[in-house]
Amino acid sequence: MTRTIPEADLAGPRRTGPRLTRLHLMSRQVPGALTVLACCAALLWIVLHTHWIRGDDHAADQQILLLIEDGAASVVAVAARNPFGESERTTGRLLPLLRLGAALLLSAAAVGALVLGAVAGRLPGGWFEMLRDVAGLAGAGLITAAAVGGALAWTGPLAYTVVAEFALMEDWQTPWMWPARPAHDLGAWLCAGLAFAAGTAVIAARGPRETGGDS
Repeated sequence: MTRTIPEADLAGPRRTGPRLTRLHLMSRQVPGALTVLACCAALLWIVLHTHWIRGDDHAADQQILLLIEDGAASVVAVAARNPFGESERTTGRLLPLLRLGAALLLSAAAVGALVLGAVAGRLPGGWFEMLRDVAGLAGAGLITAAAVGGALAWTGPLAYTVVAEFALMEDWQTPWMWPARPAHDLGAWLCAGLAFAAGTAVIAARGPRETGGDS
């Protein structure tokens, strides 16, 4: 009697990658995160078109904008939370890439949403400065997620925002307070970029700290 050997499913690995990516994004509640980012964009549009930002006081205008940027960056950070705990590590070598991809996707979505929200409005510092600020804040949030867990990841960007608001009032010159620096300031870009690179690297390699609030 001849036994039939089933054919190998060569397309399996090609299907597994997209499926894992989709499941990972769903576990990070990316659809909900995108909805919140859309709300941030709508809020920015309202602020710009109701003249809360007048353009005659850069520090005051930047303080208002920074609060919205903090909200968008906090979405990126909180979405890093791990609802599955230790069992998620069974996904193997793809897990760091999935974490990195999700963080980069949501960071790009945060910037893109705010750029759309600023359409036809007068944005203090321009979209280039906003890109720098949101990236740096998102990096701070991802570092916080790795340190204290995704559920509390918003506390990092918020704490930084409080200090940055004071820096704007007092005209601090340190590049580590990048929201208080001009869009063309190289030192501010380096500091914000370092924060973002560190945040994405640590969240990809280690993931968020596992706490009771993340399950």
